[in-house]
Amino acid sequence: MGRRNSLFSGSEGGAESWAILASLVNTAKLHELDPQAYLADVLERILSGQTKSHQLHELLAWNWKAARQRTAQAAA
Repeated sequence: MGRRNSLFSGSEGGAESWAILASLVNTAKLHELDPQAYLADVLERILSGQTKSHQLHELLAWNWKAARQRTAQAAA
């Protein structure tokens, strides 16, 4: 389904956006994360200004997952 949908991206810019989104979703899946929860949290942190531009490395899937696990362990 993914490849077929990407054929109809509309333009080169649309294809690039599709590739970025597909990469983010598949990276989240690779790290056993819920892609929707991951992307929603990352976008919220960026838009709200909670994460500054020099802290963007914290939003990478593997760092985000580790931070979530530390938070869950601290709460338990």
